[in-house]
Amino acid sequence: MMAGQERRDRSSTGEDASAGKGASEAAEDSLLARFAAIVGARHVLCDAGDIAGHLVERRGLYTGATRAVVRPGSVAEVSAVLALASETGTPIVPQGGNTGLVGGQIPFEHGREIILSLSRLDAIRSVDRVGGTLTAEAGVTLRAVQEAAEGVGHIFPLSLASEGTCQIGGNLATNAGGMQVLAYGNARDLCLGLEVVLADGRVWNGLRALRKDNTGYDLRDLFIGSEGTLGVITAAVLRLFPSPGEKVSAFVGLEQLDAVAQLYGRARSAFGSGLTRFELLPRIGVDLVLKHMDDARDPLASAHPWYAMIEVSHGQAGGASPAPGNDLRDTSQAGAAEAMLLQVLETTLADGIATDGTLAASGPQEQALWDIREGMSDVQSREGGSIKNDVAVPVADVPAFITEADRRMAALVPGCRPVPFGHFGDGNIHYNILQPVDMARDAFIARWDEVCGVVNEVVHAFGGTISAEHGIGRMKRHLMAEIKDPVELALMRSVKATFDPKNILNPGKVV
Repeated sequence: MMAGQERRDRSSTGEDASAGKGASEAAEDSLLARFAAIVGARHVLCDAGDIAGHLVERRGLYTGATRAVVRPGSVAEVSAVLALASETGTPIVPQGGNTGLVGGQIPFEHGREIILSLSRLDAIRSVDRVGGTLTAEAGVTLRAVQEAAEGVGHIFPLSLASEGTCQIGGNLATNAGGMQVLAYGNARDLCLGLEVVLADGRVWNGLRALRKDNTGYDLRDLFIGSEGTLGVITAAVLRLFPSPGEKVSAFVGLEQLDAVAQLYGRARSAFGSGLTRFELLPRIGVDLVLKHMDDARDPLASAHPWYAMIEVSHGQAGGASPAPGNDLRDTSQAGAAEAMLLQVLETTLADGIATDGTLAASGPQEQALWDIREGMSDVQSREGGSIKNDVAVPVADVPAFITEADRRMAALVPGCRPVPFGHFGDGNIHYNILQPVDMARDAFIARWDEVCGVVNEVVHAFGGTISAEHGIGRMKRHLMAEIKDPVELALMRSVKATFDPKNILNPGKVV
């Protein structure tokens, strides 16, 4: 268990240790039987082997306990489960694909919470090609949504390393980001309407596929990013975009960190919203990928301290080209994206901003380039302990932030290995720190709060945020009082109390 996480709740559950124990067990059995009457006995998982995969966070930082995993198969069943939970005061932890990185989907260790798995709500209810929308239930995986969009000549641009496992309900509950936020926005920007089951079992049907609806408070935006603490998302209307007719990717080597900002400025000016991805990679991260990922190859002939990965999208397959992802400004001819990206690279090389670069010549080459970026998170675990930070600062301040954070880390933990990488175009950097090679993993991880505290100080100095896309969950809840204005935090607590007065929805998370 990581240092500094929520303390295990060791308080008494109120039962007498002897005579009262039987009555408590009987009451628990009765509650589980009532859940089984709603969803079916085979969808109330109690066996240790069946529930084990629901109890551990993917990085192993949190391991919880539960009496059962309840798996409803319809919105009506979710409603009935929450109504029963409200009646009995049973705390509920909503869970999608269990890919979250801040422990928001993991129950606490006391075992009194019930996990509500949304995985059986896995239907794509409708696809509207003309309107550019898709209505999916919460348990549909992100990849399944992407494939359904592709089936009608569109894209759903949310893209994450876990897209084969993560589910749409969780993506929205955490306001997931990913590599194309630069052009298309976060999950919040890709959602038009929601269906949500409230803490008392009532269902709010907000599945409206409207681009404009100026009729009062926007409840949708309250639930998106609330991490299951205000309601349970059961379905969503998602925005689709026409598939681009042309996509081109480049891998660029740079000698100076400041040069990344210069290259980004050139690319943004040249391509406008056609610049769909702009990622920053350090050499240490590339080396880790080459060391630990099968078939990975260094894209350039020599090593460079920093790299930028660029994707430019242009045009619509078979038709006109609406933004975003198509603003190439001065031309609409076929092949324009490749020609212009090549021109930008040539000028930056000539000006000394970049020192080398390559364009992907085929689909497989393009995928191989992006595999380097997508594998950068997972390979770090093979080097031992890794303390991870998901932060954002203003784009122009990214180089200075990394420089200062590196300086502070070198003083705090001599020999540690920072691996800063991520979404340069929107200022979101995953500032991860690997253990020194001569330090034991547990000794390094024990300093998690100390290390993150220093990183957070640097983030604050640059006017940034300690959570750009992963959320708050359990990991960062204790920091909310430090990072939020007291008025803002009071308003958040008031919203929580209004939507969940009995505090049964994911208690102990976010606020």
